[in-house]
Amino acid sequence: MTEVCKEVCSTALGPVEKWSLRSGSLSVEIISLGCVIKSIRTPDRSGQSADIVLGYDDLEGYLSNPRYFGAVIGRVANRIAKGRFMVEEKEYKLAINNGPNALHGGLKGFDKAVWTTEAVDNGVKLSHSSPDGDEGYPGNLNTSVTYRLEKNTLSVLYHAKTDHTTPINLTNHSYFNLAGQGTPDIYDHEVTISAESYLPVDDTMIPTGEVKPVEKTLFDLRKPVLLGSRLKEFPGPGFDHNFCLCSPGEPPRERICARMVHPGTGRVLEVSTTQPGVQFYTSNFLDGTLKGKGGAAYSKHSAFCLETQNWPDAVNQAHFPDALLRPGETYKHTTCFTFSVL
Repeated sequence: MTEVCKEVCSTALGPVEKWSLRSGSLSVEIISLGCVIKSIRTPDRSGQSADIVLGYDDLEGYLSNPRYFGAVIGRVANRIAKGRFMVEEKEYKLAINNGPNALHGGLKGFDKAVWTTEAVDNGVKLSHSSPDGDEGYPGNLNTSVTYRLEKNTLSVLYHAKTDHTTPINLTNHSYFNLAGQGTPDIYDHEVTISAESYLPVDDTMIPTGEVKPVEKTLFDLRKPVLLGSRLKEFPGPGFDHNFCLCSPGEPPRERICARMVHPGTGRVLEVSTTQPGVQFYTSNFLDGTLKGKGGAAYSKHSAFCLETQNWPDAVNQAHFPDALLRPGETYKHTTCFTFSVL
C-alpha cells in the first residue's frame, strides 16, 4: 500500500497543501499550487536516494515559477501561433507571451492556480474550475488531475468537461535529471523515443505543418542515443520538438513512448501515455539565473522534459489530432512514469 499524507503550508497566496506519497523506496511530493510535482526521490543501484526533478525548496518559489517546474499546464500546453484560433466561426485572441505566440495557457494559466484536493486510493486528486473567458478561452472548463503512486509507477490521469467548445491540451512540465537535480548536465543520459515521425518547426517554434519521418535524421531516437554526443551534432540550442506517437484520427491507446537511462547511477525512467505526442525538451532556455533546490543554479541542458500532449498548435492545423473538447464529451488521458534501476 502507498502511504499518503497531507500538510498545509502558508504562502503569500494563502494556504497551499503538500501531499506526500510513498511506495517502498520511491516518494513523491505534490503541491496544490499549480498541481506541481515538487519532488520525486528514487534510489540508485547502490540504494542511495536522490531527488530527480528540478524545483524549489520553499513553496514561495512556485508563486512565479517562470519555467513551469513540475506544473500542470493548461488550458493549452505548448504554443498557439500568433495567439489566435477559430472555434465555431468565432476568432479568439490570447495573450502573446512567447515571441509572437501564446504559450502554456497564458499569463495566468493552470500552473498559477491553487487547486482543490482530495485523497484517493494510493494518491491525490486535484481539481480546478476555469471560467468562461479565462485567459481568453471559451467555456467553463472543469478539470481534474489524479496522481497515484503504485509500486514503482506514478500515474497521472487528466480529466475535463466543458459547457462550450474549447481547445484543451493538458500536460505536466517536470524537468528530470536522473543523476539528481542540481547535477550540471544530462549529457551522460541515454534517450529512446518510440516515434516514427516528428514535427519540424519554424523560427518561432511553431510546427510548419509537415509530419517528417525521423529516419536518417538527428531526430531518430528509436534506439538508445547518448544525449551529449547527439546535442553536439544538433543545430540550434537543443531539442524542443514534438514526437508523433500516432496518426491523426487514430483512437487513443496507452503505449510506451520514451525511456531515459542514466548509466552512472543505474536509474531508468520509462514513460507511457495515451496522448498522441510527446514534447522532448532539453532545457535549452535555462541559463543559470534560476536558483533551485539546495541553491543549485539550473543551467542549459541541466534537465530534460518528456511532456506528453497533443501536437503543438493543433487548434490551427486541421490535419493534426483534434484539439477541441465539446459539450457532452470527456477529455481523458493517462501518462505513467515508471522508475527502476539497472
